[in-house]
Amino acid sequence: MEILKKELREHVRQVIGPVATPDEIYFVQSLPKTRSGKIMRRVLKAVSMGAPIGDVSTLEDEGSVEEVKRAYEELKKLIKANT
Repeated sequence: MEILKKELREHVRQVIGPVATPDEIYFVQSLPKTRSGKIMRRVLKAVSMGAPIGDVSTLEDEGSVEEVKRAYEELKKLIKANT
């Protein structure tokens, strides 16, 4: 996994630029998507802002929200530990 993270960081750095290089990368099995396959960005935004997630009745897999929440909590712990 660490090799893949390094490769992804380098790819972003080369394609988008150094300013966009992510400090941390978390892998999840799935992102919250609608049944038609569109990523529900509002759910990701709500998780990151600590806001209510709202209606998720159109989600393909409701477990993906919990996985994203878990990954986000790990990120917050890492940030807190480094401050």
